[in-house]
Amino acid sequence: MRAFVIAAMHSGAGKTVLSCALMAALTQRGLRVQAFKCGPDYIDPMFHSRVLGIPGRNLDLFLQGEKRVRESFFSSDADVAVLEGAMGYYDGLGGTAQHSAWDLANRLGLKCVLVLRPKGDGLTLAAQVRGLMQFREKSRISAMILNGCTGRSAEMLRPILERECGIPVLGYLPPTEDAEIDSRHLGLLTAGEIADLTGRFERIARQAEAQIDLDALLRLVSETEPAERHLAPKAPLCRIAVARDEAFCFQYEDGLDALREAGAELRFFSPMRDRVLPEGCRGLYLCGGYPELYAGTLSENAAMRAAVKRAVEAGLPTVAECGGFLYLQDCLEGADGNRYPMCGALPGQGIRRGHPVRFGYLTLKAEEDSLLFRTGEEIPAHEFHYWDSTACGSDLYAEKRSGKSWRCGIANRRLYAAFPHLHFGGELPLAERFVKACLDDEISG
Repeated sequence: MRAFVIAAMHSGAGKTVLSCALMAALTQRGLRVQAFKCGPDYIDPMFHSRVLGIPGRNLDLFLQGEKRVRESFFSSDADVAVLEGAMGYYDGLGGTAQHSAWDLANRLGLKCVLVLRPKGDGLTLAAQVRGLMQFREKSRISAMILNGCTGRSAEMLRPILERECGIPVLGYLPPTEDAEIDSRHLGLLTAGEIADLTGRFERIARQAEAQIDLDALLRLVSETEPAERHLAPKAPLCRIAVARDEAFCFQYEDGLDALREAGAELRFFSPMRDRVLPEGCRGLYLCGGYPELYAGTLSENAAMRAAVKRAVEAGLPTVAECGGFLYLQDCLEGADGNRYPMCGALPGQGIRRGHPVRFGYLTLKAEEDSLLFRTGEEIPAHEFHYWDSTACGSDLYAEKRSGKSWRCGIANRRLYAAFPHLHFGGELPLAERFVKACLDDEISG
């Protein structure tokens, strides 16, 4: 498998669009392509999945650990793997390069293609690239691609960049309306919200084929050896209902695989449209997403709200992260400013803050045994939300690398409900514990 990283000096350089364009162009050549995203971002893999027709996967050194990251990456049997970086190339944990796109490229032995969006820069752009290349002894930066750049500008910049940086410019993508993707408070709009997304990326892929030297790219990039996946799915032991629709869409593919490998049969349902939980379910997983954008529709579905409340109050093992946590509470302020009744299985009101409430990686410390955690464990997690709650819980101790700490969450033998997102595909056996709780004879689904 040939593999490479697409990275940039900063967010907004067009990593997602270029990555998808390259994926589509390589697929049109008949190659099997697998997409990966560095870090905890849920939205970019949705675009990868839409382009390729197969799940995009996250590689997160903090949430998964290096061993699980390597297992996920090297188990791919694709011809080409495209790994999209996050933020700036060296931006990692707590102002360090740890867990950054560079750190991931270095640990996996991959070369990096740097995306540059020139804005009137010339020689100064070369100075910035040189600085990135010299910032670490092994930068792994091996080529450049210009984005949002006219053919005339590319012709002018190419010899300057190649002369000063000593690495090739593989081509460019011209400015085009197809490449402009709107964003909101958590990042880009999701893939499902953009009209004619497939057509748009087909057109961008044609531009990539015409203006980027894909043959040179494939000659340049790293060769990796496939490996066997660490586990195989068991015969289903229990059924878990998993929320999945426009309001609840933040799920890690490797996390879902970990649940399957632990023996769960996953049954997806829509809290917006379905009126009952899937039949025979012994557990419930309410992931994050955008419930605030669909608060009115969620509220109107009183039958589902009542079904979820009954299940949680009856002790059905339940994991509710971020948006799922808000859905379980009494009411939620929608993006329109109105307050809508939610499930009422937990006290509290979801309220809009208008700014990031808590953002980034954190560690949860368990002080008692619970559904997912054991006393004394430290659990890697992630938060990014603009909504808060009047009742965030206090069963867990959360701490960031900066030293900031707070109490949060509801964690007991049957429930994990909190803002922090977890990863079932990490080093701790969270998936196995969830499935085991679902098999408890004392619990009826």
